[in-house]
Amino acid sequence: MAPPRAIRYRIAATLLSLPMLFACSEPQSPGPPQPSPELQRFYGQQLAFGPCEGYATTDADATAFASSPGLQCARVEVPLDYDHPDRRTAQIALLKAPARGESIGSLLLNPGGPGGPGMSMAAVAATTWADSPLTERFDLIGFDPRGVGASTPAIDCFTDAEVDNGESMTTVTVGDGRWTEQDTRRMVDKCAAGSGGPEVLATVGTRDAVRDMDILRAALGDEKLSYLGQSYGTRLGAVYAETFPRNVRAMVLDSAIDPHVGTADRRVSQFTSFQRSFDQMAADCAKSPDCPLGTDPAKATGVFQDLVRPLIDRPIVTADGRELDFNAAYGAITAGLYSSAAWPTLIKGIAEIRAGRADTLLKVGEAFAGRDPDGRYSNFNEALFAINCMDEQRHTPEQERALKGRIQQAAPYTDAGRGTDGARDPCEFWPVEPTLTYPYATDIDGLPDTLTISITGDPSTPYAGGISLAETLGGTLLTVEGEQHTVALSGASPCVNDIVADYLINLNTSPDARCTL
Repeated sequence: MAPPRAIRYRIAATLLSLPMLFACSEPQSPGPPQPSPELQRFYGQQLAFGPCEGYATTDADATAFASSPGLQCARVEVPLDYDHPDRRTAQIALLKAPARGESIGSLLLNPGGPGGPGMSMAAVAATTWADSPLTERFDLIGFDPRGVGASTPAIDCFTDAEVDNGESMTTVTVGDGRWTEQDTRRMVDKCAAGSGGPEVLATVGTRDAVRDMDILRAALGDEKLSYLGQSYGTRLGAVYAETFPRNVRAMVLDSAIDPHVGTADRRVSQFTSFQRSFDQMAADCAKSPDCPLGTDPAKATGVFQDLVRPLIDRPIVTADGRELDFNAAYGAITAGLYSSAAWPTLIKGIAEIRAGRADTLLKVGEAFAGRDPDGRYSNFNEALFAINCMDEQRHTPEQERALKGRIQQAAPYTDAGRGTDGARDPCEFWPVEPTLTYPYATDIDGLPDTLTISITGDPSTPYAGGISLAETLGGTLLTVEGEQHTVALSGASPCVNDIVADYLINLNTSPDARCTL
């Protein structure tokens, strides 16, 4: 699960200037292999950058795009189906913040998700990194992966009204809800109809997205790829490294997904970490006599359950008709647990539930989902669902019920108290099987040194996953002591900032380095 947009894009402007040309620091290696003749027209296309009007899909995007002068946007044509490059195509939207000095190439950015829009990430970075060596030496490139944001065709499963009315669930494996076979079949049909057909759903996975990235690299004029990916973006980077190892120049993988752990075990591990963060928040809250979770941290989860389980049958309804039910409440809490900085906001929201109000938690949930003030949503959650259907292991109803039970035990704050009946894999009727298998990105030859960052108290991508990814890629691990998800762009640690800049610009790594938030 990706962090809220405000957390994803808190980016530092404190990095030190470390100018050096690639030619001065990059070891000699064979050039990238030539694409097949069928793909030559995509690799050889010339990009037509221009104004970014018409690219924003939300108010937040429009604000970000207007935040820095000189931003440019373009679209790159790619095959929808790489097995049939002569048929239908897709358009990948990208935003460029040109380097302030002599550019040494592009730095491709991905904020995670899956489903996170990279265009906004680059736009915000251009402002908050205004004095950093990274904007001095790199053209920042943010792209919306296939199916996401301004790229077309985009995944579209629900109307804004359906999202507002709580009719856009893409899982019942966590929280409250029951599905039948008819429900999951109808949802896939609805997504296909809104997104451009089943062939779009069948080609939205990570393995297709990394092939788009290589076309982007070539179209941007880069012999090799420099990349920074966060959260799910670390999977995107690792699969690119597996597919195009000799096309990699530098790769920062921040808050990593473990390439060896399958879907069920990773979900349980993730929610175990979320419960750990919930418990830490409760312990911090318990220091105050008016803590809405009580003054005994050991009882806090039970207190929370008593507060939010009644919302299943009696949701809180706001003056404008929006509802906070159980799923919206635990979902907002989960979103806020990505960073300890959000704990006071969550505690305020929990206290409001006692008073019959829902303003704060609804705002947290809406920020996570990308809701505009006028009620327009980004397609973040829909794209997340579709991409995961192509990446994650499929489960039988029996396996999905077992997984729900494991998550309820690992993270009881998410337990609606209604058992596991009705849990089903939402992807069970997806038009094709997943294209990603586990483990992935193993035994790669010809890959240069990579930098994986892992935070000891990360609630979403546990620390051990970063260790595993660094070892799998044979790269460098940077351990960061702290309680948050992603750090490379947050500005929370000058130590991290310096190491990331030195690596991306000069290709230097510090194998024994540790940082503290």
